[in-house]
Amino acid sequence: MSRRKGVLSYKVKEEIAKELGFYDVVEREGWGGITARDAGNITKRAVEIAQQQLMNQ
Repeated sequence: MSRRKGVLSYKVKEEIAKELGFYDVVEREGWGGITARDAGNITKRAVEIAQQQLMNQ
């Protein structure tokens, strides 16, 4: 199974993980150490940020 290239930059994912409170897991175990729920929460938050930016334009 091939891995798809991520759309979010590392910096954005890092900031969202810090905001959501699980960046310590990323530091210890890498991105593979987060739960599926946490990964989904990163995506959900990224979409919210994108929507806010579109509304502010």
